[in-house]
Amino acid sequence: MELRILGLAPRPFAALFTLGPAELAARRALRVVADASPGYPCRVSLADAEIGEELVLANYEHQPADSPFRASHAVYVRRAAREQYDRVGEVPAQLRSRLLSLRAFDGRGMLVGADVVEGAALERLARTLLADPRAAYVHAHFARPGCYAARIERA
Repeated sequence: MELRILGLAPRPFAALFTLGPAELAARRALRVVADASPGYPCRVSLADAEIGEELVLANYEHQPADSPFRASHAVYVRRAAREQYDRVGEVPAQLRSRLLSLRAFDGRGMLVGADVVEGAALERLARTLLADPRAAYVHAHFARPGCYAARIERA
């Protein structure tokens, strides 16, 4: 089974880069500058920011399903991220290099499977979770901070 990995669409975040600190705070967001690399994983490009790069840290509802599993968490978005990561059969280094929690959901947004995996073994676990006929998609989370990383689907 081929896997499709998706970052977030950049459009909802673009306007955040035009806002000042108070306006960002009112939207549960703030501007940051990367002071380490890796360390600031952009959820649009699925690439880590380079030192000195500007990002916005924002609360994002990654699981908008009308279910008990509705969820949001903090995500970084690089100012330079213009294109949504959307690839089949390619796992970005950002995911390969971290401990991940994978969570499979059905079409109603109900959890149907989950496990933790080193990023180097992401494909094996994602395929196992998506082999369940109830699974519609998988969310990858960075296991230690718990924040949303990417969406994985059958290609």
